[in-house]
Amino acid sequence: MQDWNLSEAKNKLSEVMNNALLLGPQVIHRRNDVVIMLSKQEYDRLMGHTSSFKEMLLSPPHDLGELEHVRDNSLMRDSGI
Repeated sequence: MQDWNLSEAKNKLSEVMNNALLLGPQVIHRRNDVVIMLSKQEYDRLMGHTSSFKEMLLSPPHDLGELEHVRDNSLMRDSGI
């Protein structure tokens, strides 16, 4: 974790955000207050976020576009009519 004072973090917000995404949580100090900037992925991990079924199907490495569309061409069963 890297420490930043508030004025420095404001001036280098893009760098702070990139560090949070690539290196992990960033600590920002203002007088006696402290906040932590972290990526949404890290937040979800800490909060125990689970993906919805739709999110799971649409997220990599699952790519529904790679599925083969194969239709069974066998004759239908006899209906007895």
